[in-house]
Amino acid sequence: MGAAMGHEISMPIFQAFPDLAGSAGHTLLATLPTPLEIHRGSDLGLSVRHMMIKRDDKSGRAYGGNKVRKLEFLLGEALRVGAHGVVTFGVAGSNHALATSIYARACGLESHSMLTRQSNAAYVRRNLLAGFHAGAHLHPCASEEQAVEHADILIREARQRGRTVVTIPGGGSSPLGCLGFVNAGLELAEQLRRESLPVPDLIYLPLGTVGTAAGLLLGIRLAGLSSRMVAVRVVRSDIARPERFRRLTEATGQLLDSPASLEGELPEIRHEFLGPGYGRFTPEGVAAMETARRSLGLKLEGTYTGKAFAALLQDCRDGRLAGANVLFWNTYNSRPFPETVLAQDYRALPEPFHYYFEQPLQPLDPEFEGRSSE
Repeated sequence: MGAAMGHEISMPIFQAFPDLAGSAGHTLLATLPTPLEIHRGSDLGLSVRHMMIKRDDKSGRAYGGNKVRKLEFLLGEALRVGAHGVVTFGVAGSNHALATSIYARACGLESHSMLTRQSNAAYVRRNLLAGFHAGAHLHPCASEEQAVEHADILIREARQRGRTVVTIPGGGSSPLGCLGFVNAGLELAEQLRRESLPVPDLIYLPLGTVGTAAGLLLGIRLAGLSSRMVAVRVVRSDIARPERFRRLTEATGQLLDSPASLEGELPEIRHEFLGPGYGRFTPEGVAAMETARRSLGLKLEGTYTGKAFAALLQDCRDGRLAGANVLFWNTYNSRPFPETVLAQDYRALPEPFHYYFEQPLQPLDPEFEGRSSE
């Protein structure tokens, strides 16, 4: 699957930075622009003036979510350098690792996922089965350090066989991956202008490996939007640290060869919705998932988007958003998995992953003991 020049020309980032097409790899994966929905707050029982939803859950036909935008550049670069495969990192239920496996296969690339342990959830089971079905080599790792060591060995052994395997960082969060969300910010500005919609006062999204938020904030500033960003931390603080955000935006700006700078600007980072830790569902997050499903028809999950939407709802209740135009950026996939994926026998997976199918889900998972919010 290769880049279509017409697609590149039509993407806002290539219109704003035409030299980028010659310096950064890119391949057509996403279905862009993703839909932008707008609802009156009064219709939803919320104090906001308007609630906008950026539907990145529909960013790809095979699999949606925020990772597809990043992978257009990351896999495009792998193809540009003649790689035979890619290796990436995440936890067992990583949406990024799954997206990488699906779209690497579409690009004719072999994929390897170095996966560490996490709390059990129904989506972890689905993602493991889907990654395996996509042909990914799933490598269980005891720690992040071991994951890096195993990846280094894999890359070295591949080189000895005359094959090139390139690394894609966890979450796809590198300057190259951030370009996908610079484009997203420019895309949003175009949609607002074309559809005569109000500029959001605030944009809410989850904050994980930082790349989505960093690229998006740079993109909306390049587009001249004044929206403030509220990034809801869902990972350890050392992963989502401000220094990493600043480095990513600075390095991404250098890739664009742009004089534009955030001048040290950071989003408002919210820490209080993480709960017990990454991948651990919270009562507030699960309640927000149900509100989003019932009021907006959105499918969220308990690790990222449920917690981000919980922050938005809490700010509504506290009166902070009265009369404001608010945008929620949905970073989760809503494309269903085929039954053939879910019907696979989990025992075909590497043995350490059997744990997720044989042990109970965490009690707050909506699918725990047969419950479902769908």
